[in-house]
Amino acid sequence: MPITAIVLAAGEGTRMKSSHPKVAHKLLDHPLVWWTVRTAREAGADRIVVVVGNGADEVRAIFANDPDVTCVEQKERLGTGHAVRCVRDELGAFSGPTVILYGDTPLIRPETIVALVEETRTNHNACTVLTMCPPDPTGYGRIRRDADGTVEAIVEHKDCTPEEQASLTECNSGIYCFCGGRLTDNIDKITTNNAQGEYYLTDMVGIYREMGEPVSAVCASDYSEMLGINSRIQLAEATKVMQRRINERLMSEGVTMLDPDQVWVGADVTVGRDTELLPQTMLWGATAIGSDCVIGPNTRLTDVTVADGCSIEETVGYETVIERDVTVGPRAFLRPGTHLLAGAHVGTHVEIKNSTIGEDSKVPHLSYIGDTTMGSGVNIGAGSITCNYDGKHKSPTTIGNDVFIGSDTMMVAPVTIGDGALVGASSCITSDVPADALALERSKQQVIKGWAAARRKRMQEED
Repeated sequence: MPITAIVLAAGEGTRMKSSHPKVAHKLLDHPLVWWTVRTAREAGADRIVVVVGNGADEVRAIFANDPDVTCVEQKERLGTGHAVRCVRDELGAFSGPTVILYGDTPLIRPETIVALVEETRTNHNACTVLTMCPPDPTGYGRIRRDADGTVEAIVEHKDCTPEEQASLTECNSGIYCFCGGRLTDNIDKITTNNAQGEYYLTDMVGIYREMGEPVSAVCASDYSEMLGINSRIQLAEATKVMQRRINERLMSEGVTMLDPDQVWVGADVTVGRDTELLPQTMLWGATAIGSDCVIGPNTRLTDVTVADGCSIEETVGYETVIERDVTVGPRAFLRPGTHLLAGAHVGTHVEIKNSTIGEDSKVPHLSYIGDTTMGSGVNIGAGSITCNYDGKHKSPTTIGNDVFIGSDTMMVAPVTIGDGALVGASSCITSDVPADALALERSKQQVIKGWAAARRKRMQEED
């Protein structure tokens, strides 16, 4: 039977002190609810439903390009049981294992969800509760089991006797796997007979027990998987857990980190063997790093592809392709559309946008290259700029192979500089330069001998 995952993400999250919905806040490089949906997908969920409410449009936008996710709005927030009922009323009856997850609980692992589903299937449970044993169970609902190990009840902390508070250390995580058919038929039995006047999904355990339906529990091996996020402090704590998980996996695969606490890597990033990630490095989005690279320090790459043998130091890069044996930085800015071919060098205080830098070409320092196609073996002198924008339109610059551009050169696009050409320093190039030509554009230098000494003498006399 197909697996349905319902992700509850309608809450306001007042303790976040934010104008954005809680589940839209980011853990590493993705919103909280994205992580839960990703985990559900990796656990084999065939259908994923996100229940939205507060900031519904912002949460929907997170999954605008994800055809596997359906959003259902809970217009009135009347509890977890009400949220599940909203899904049934809008999408129809549940079938197969139906897992209840939370958009503000992003640390749960796929294998934990798989174990929960398998327990439900194997024992034909009406409900399987995911439990945990935190170091401090204060505030959590406690699991009371029968002699045979099945779940007898979930006892809220405030309802526990002192003896139960001491002896019942297994706690309810709030995550469940239900038999879809039985959930469809019985969800309406939940009432609002509680202090908050809400429909609590927890009540399904007692309802099934009274019906004689089987209810059991699976205890997670790591309680931190169930850490919920209700404040920015808890968001930072959860981020640290995920950072450690990802970094430990990468190091086990052959990546070196001088200080793992100062490296942040997103969920979709790949890093090859024998690459070193130095402190204050952030790798986000679909970034892919090859083998034998050195990345950092102080580097942030988003959706950047880096081939083997590269050194990227103190660099910010977006949507860039970097081929093998390239060096970048320190203090470089690579904007979208940049393509650095093998052996290229981009140096200090250089910005490149929507340009191809050819094999073994160099833009060493203090330059801007935009909307440019550059051949191989080119050297760009310090302080050179492609003037690609006239205030309305962007125009291209084409630089051939083995061209030498002198320092402080302005290349006013559209312009083409042919193979082997040499442009003298401090030139403003406004027209095409033929291959193998020398291009110079300078005003005539004047030298007036003795003028500076005469000026100093006048100034002394005036004093």
